[in-house]
Amino acid sequence: MEAEVLIVGAGPVGLTLAVELARYGVTVRIVDKAAQRSDKSKALVVWSRTLELLDRSGCGATLVAAGKQVAAANIVAGGKTIGRVELGGVKSPHPYALMLPQSETERLLEAHLNGLGVQVERGLKLVRFTDGADSVTATLRHFDGSEEKIQSLWLVGCDGAHSTVRDGMRMVFTGDTPPCTWVLAEVRLQGLHDPGEIEVGWHADGMLAIFPIAGERYQVIADMGPSQTAEGQPDPALNDVQALLDKRGRGGVRASEPGWLTKFRVNERKVVNYRRGRVFLAGDAAHVYSPAGAQGMNTGMQDAFNLAWKLALVCRGICAEEPLLDSYSSERSEVGEQVLKTTGRIASLALVHGDLKQTMRNYIASLVFGFSPARSAMADTISEVSIEYPHSPMNAHGSKLFQHPAAGERVPAREGEAPIGAGDRPRFVLCADVSEVTARSAAAVLMGLYGQLAEETVRAPFGEGGMWLVRPDGYVALATRAGEWDDVAAYLDRLARRR
Repeated sequence: MEAEVLIVGAGPVGLTLAVELARYGVTVRIVDKAAQRSDKSKALVVWSRTLELLDRSGCGATLVAAGKQVAAANIVAGGKTIGRVELGGVKSPHPYALMLPQSETERLLEAHLNGLGVQVERGLKLVRFTDGADSVTATLRHFDGSEEKIQSLWLVGCDGAHSTVRDGMRMVFTGDTPPCTWVLAEVRLQGLHDPGEIEVGWHADGMLAIFPIAGERYQVIADMGPSQTAEGQPDPALNDVQALLDKRGRGGVRASEPGWLTKFRVNERKVVNYRRGRVFLAGDAAHVYSPAGAQGMNTGMQDAFNLAWKLALVCRGICAEEPLLDSYSSERSEVGEQVLKTTGRIASLALVHGDLKQTMRNYIASLVFGFSPARSAMADTISEVSIEYPHSPMNAHGSKLFQHPAAGERVPAREGEAPIGAGDRPRFVLCADVSEVTARSAAAVLMGLYGQLAEETVRAPFGEGGMWLVRPDGYVALATRAGEWDDVAAYLDRLARRR
């Protein structure tokens, strides 16, 4: 076997998956048909939950040091702020949006991957693959036209919206392509009302979003209204961007020193299943969204985090394939559906047309933003810390425990503790009170039996009278009453012994 996992596509999603698998000791090949890494900013925002998971990989601090932290997003209509979402209250070690051009995110992830002994192989295009009973055979074509065959245990398509892997799986990419053209510009901006913060403008002509990059450099995104095609239309010029700012913004903002200026169409599509046999999809290969909410890249990277620890446990022979691997599609497809609905709603609100409808939207929005719980919920949603897996087949319901976090919920980060899931092995963590001799003895026996699957060290519980078993990605697998050691043993046994 030339590699345990072949990853097709070396964007942020493929690189995240490769980093995770490599740190777990899984042999990986990652290929990309492009000769060079992209130098474009593209997806600019790395949200709180993604940064938490990157901390487990050991490269979160590197990205944070390279980016710009933004603490708030403003909704503007009629030249006035009608809503403001503060990210500083998000319960995370990263209570902010990290502005980092996608080109830099990819560069830093690739450098981290290189440090783990894996190189991206560029100029290799996946031509075809065959999914067998015990392995996947893929044919790769080099730039010079020569072809090679590679055999791997698993294949993961992280190859974007026009995925060759998805086509080879014959997966239907269900959804729509709204008849709207968007423009994206990297420019220098001066005269902003709230420099250094995200601004989303709602105007009769459409949406205008401004994202800080660094210094006075910003990314500007705007829709240009209904259009049957973007083909044949010229890329925007600086004067087009200035006109958008003048008409849809607060006024007084000057654009200069243009960098990347482009146009694009938006798709809102998703596959139903992220897995077929030994082949998986992640990122844009599985789902694409409206740019409203800036959720696409982060959702894809979290696909990779979810899949990596499960594949690693199977590749190491610690766990059987099921129910572990099927839970990837179940969990991430549900999240993907939620993100599709959320970004669709955000886009629908931003693109409301008609004076009466806009007046009503703005009035209702200002009322909603006036409530602190609503603002907090919005901050949790866009930062993605609210993502959970309440219907996961990986959840176990032990003796009733009416405390949070419940099964499927993200565990809160605790100061002074290493992130759950850090290190070179994907292991579950037991959080329980072992101050008494009996409990300490029971925990020691239990963790000793499942040493390959669980950390031997027991961490503090999240409340009195309860025990929690936490997955390597920081979500609760089991919540039960203190002392119910059989519940914990049954859960670990289900994963470790069903071969």
